[in-house]
Amino acid sequence: MLIMMSKIDLFRDQFLRRLNYVKLDFTRSIMSEINWDARLIGIKGARGIGKTTLILQYIKLHLMENIGETLYISLDSTLFNELYLVDFVQEFEHKGGKYLFIDEIHKYENWSQEIKTIYDDYPNLKIVFTGSSLLEILNARADLSRRAVVYRMQGLSLREYIELESGIQLASYSLEEILEHHEEYARDIVAKVRPYQYFNRYLKEGYYPFYREQSDLYFIRLGEVLNMILEIELPILRQVELAYIAKVKQLLMIIAASVPFVPNVSKLSERMNINRTTLQQYLHYLGEIELTFNLFKEAHGISRLQKPNKIYLENTNLIYLLAQENANEGNLRESFFANQLNYRHTLNYAEKGDFLVDGKYTFEIGGKGKAQKQIKDLQHAFIAANDIEYGFQNKIPLWLFGFLY
Repeated sequence: MLIMMSKIDLFRDQFLRRLNYVKLDFTRSIMSEINWDARLIGIKGARGIGKTTLILQYIKLHLMENIGETLYISLDSTLFNELYLVDFVQEFEHKGGKYLFIDEIHKYENWSQEIKTIYDDYPNLKIVFTGSSLLEILNARADLSRRAVVYRMQGLSLREYIELESGIQLASYSLEEILEHHEEYARDIVAKVRPYQYFNRYLKEGYYPFYREQSDLYFIRLGEVLNMILEIELPILRQVELAYIAKVKQLLMIIAASVPFVPNVSKLSERMNINRTTLQQYLHYLGEIELTFNLFKEAHGISRLQKPNKIYLENTNLIYLLAQENANEGNLRESFFANQLNYRHTLNYAEKGDFLVDGKYTFEIGGKGKAQKQIKDLQHAFIAANDIEYGFQNKIPLWLFGFLY
C-alpha cells in the first residue's frame, strides 16, 4: 500500500507540473458541447488531435478550487506499470479524490470491465477518460454503453485554425444554416478575415494542434504520430501483424497520391502481394482508426469485408505528408469536404455528384468554374467551389464548410 500511495503522489506531482504549462488562450469548440456533469465521460479520437490538452484545460478552467480532489493520469506512463486501476482508484477515493481524468485508457488491458466496476462501486466519483479512435465503448459484457457518455473528437476545423492564427473569434454554423444563408455568412466572415489567407496553409499543416509547436518540425512529428498509430495502436487493438505494417503504409501512400482513390481490390491485392480478404480488412481498420475515410453507397450494415466505393485520407495534412509534392488538387478539395462534414453528418457515395449527405443533400466539389452538369435536375443539390469567397444560390464557397464546428 505504501508503494501505491507513493505512486499517487508521483502522479499528482507530474500532473501539477504539466498543468502549469497549459495555456487557456484558445479552447476547442467541443469544450462547450460536452456535458461535464455526467459521472462517466469518454472522449475518443485519433492520436495528436488534442484530447489531452482539452481535459487539462477543463481542469484549469473549472476545477482549480477542487484541485486537491482532482487527478490526471496517463496509462501509457511507466508509473502505472504493475498497478491495477481498481486498486489505484480505491486509494485515490479513500484520500478524498472526486475527479479522475484517465488518458490513453486503451493502453490498459481489460479497461472496460474495470471502469464498469469503478463506476458502480464509487457513485461519488466523476471519471473522464480518453482513448484511441478504435476504443470500443459498446461492450456488451462490460455494459458501458448505458453508463458512459462518449464523445468523438476531431482535429482543428478551418474555423478553429483561423481563430488560432488571427485571434478573431468566429461563429460556427449548422449545415442547414450554411445551405440557406451562405451568402450572408460569407459576407460577414470576409468582412472580418480573408479565409484564403489561411485556407491553403490549413490544408497543408493546420489540422493537428501541435502545428503551433516548432512548425518547422511539423511533418516530422506528424510522421511520428502516423507510425505510433500503425506500429502500436493497430497491432494492439486489431492484432495486425507488425510484418504487414510496411504494406499498410504503402496502401496509405497510394491513396494519398490518388484523384481520389477508387479501390480495385483484385489489382491492388496483386500489386501489394496481399490476399483480398486481408486487404479488405486493412481498408476497414484504416477507417476505424481514422487514417482514412471510406465512402460507401449503402448507409447501413457496412461489413469489414465490404469494398468502399471511394477512399480518402482522413485529413489533407496526411496527403501532404504521404504524397508530398504529388498532392492532387481534386483529392485535396474532396478530402477537406469529407473531413469537415463527416464529423457530424453521414456521407455516402452518390451516383451523381461526389457526396450524398444525410441521405438528402447532393454535393459536387470543384473549382470556381465548376458547372451544374453533374447535378442537373437533382433536388437539394449544391456545388462546393474552391477559389471563391462568395457563393450564389446553390454554389457555395468550399471554405465555408470549414465553419461547421
